[in-house]
Amino acid sequence: MREMSQLRPSASFSATLRVHVDDRPGAFAELARAIGDAGGSLGAIDLVRVESGKKVRDVTVDAASADHLESIVAAVRTVTGVEVEHVSDRTFLLHLGGKIEMVSKSPLKTRDDLSMAYTPGVARVCRAIAEDPAKVWNLTIKQNTVAVVTDGTAVLGLGDIGAEAAMPVMEGKAMLFKEFAGVDAWPLCLATKDVDEIVAAVTAIAPGFGGINLEDISAPRCFEIESRLQERLDIPVFHDDQHGTAVVTMAAFLNALRLVGKEPEDVRVVLTGVGAAGVATTDMLLHAGVRHIIGCDRQGALHRGRHDLGPWKTAYAERTNFDDFAGSADEALAGADVFIGLSGPGAVSRDGIASMADGAVVFAMANPTPEIPPEEIEGLAAVIATGRSDYPNQINNVLAFPGIFRGALDVRASRINEEMKLAAAEARSAERAMA
Repeated sequence: MREMSQLRPSASFSATLRVHVDDRPGAFAELARAIGDAGGSLGAIDLVRVESGKKVRDVTVDAASADHLESIVAAVRTVTGVEVEHVSDRTFLLHLGGKIEMVSKSPLKTRDDLSMAYTPGVARVCRAIAEDPAKVWNLTIKQNTVAVVTDGTAVLGLGDIGAEAAMPVMEGKAMLFKEFAGVDAWPLCLATKDVDEIVAAVTAIAPGFGGINLEDISAPRCFEIESRLQERLDIPVFHDDQHGTAVVTMAAFLNALRLVGKEPEDVRVVLTGVGAAGVATTDMLLHAGVRHIIGCDRQGALHRGRHDLGPWKTAYAERTNFDDFAGSADEALAGADVFIGLSGPGAVSRDGIASMADGAVVFAMANPTPEIPPEEIEGLAAVIATGRSDYPNQINNVLAFPGIFRGALDVRASRINEEMKLAAAEARSAERAMA
């Protein structure tokens, strides 16, 4: 199985198997061998109960993909003396009923509590805010609340899957805000792809939030939506797919160059995926002094001689690839120092990575499946990183956006500007360099 051989087992593809195993010496060893032969990783083993001639166990198994997990279960079913009662996908179990909830900060145990938290006492607080709108920051949740807004058009590496299907990702985003920065966030998945309607909807709900995190909105619409909301609102509007990605990539880039002894102005960078994240990352790299960048889409390198480019890709070609290189991403990698993948699986090959310069840096950041599996290029690069949380050297937006919003909310910033983003990247880089 190609996918199994290239990707290692992960908790993201794990299941608990309820199995009935013959109560005889060696029976469980045969079960474990079947799991291992199928490429699975055996985890927790719990004895549920003992029956006549059988032991019932819950066995946790990690796989490399959904298909791989199915093949492991199929292998277990072939073991003599083993009966699989049911299979519970642990990732689906984690999502049952959603992953977040609203919790009251003040107890409601008496009639007096109720009269202060709600009517009649709350009316005086409402009047105070009506008389002085600035008091909303001190007397409501606005001071610590962010809206996570999406239309479901560019979810992870899944594409346009709709507002409902985007909910699990947005819930996860809200969890990360709370766990890593103490920020209360709530997912708002909009049933529209119309730019005007999205801008109007976010503008209408903005009074209840201290910041707006735009998420998984496809390019080029995301650029206009963010720009228009920044003009209309007096709270930070931050498209994390653009700027969060750029911040964490820049931090990793700076640290990787320290490790290989190279300077930003001297390296050649090849980037795949010239969407929201690719454009923002490129702009930050240019700001940091990188002079040689080639951005590639599915048709190859963006250059000034291509006539199939839309407005934002045309603008991208004008400020990068000054030699007008016109080949594929793999061809562009020959002699390159850094590869940054913000696209999808298969964007580059092992041969392409092998052709890079000594001390090569490879950031294969596509989620959930990297542009090229790290296992396939082991030994070919000095630094290999992904966007996945189950691999070492993780470059993921969670390393930036919670702290950026924490700082913006604490100082009541009305905007997250370029200086703040670069400062966040440099701080993150310095922190990792000292670790």
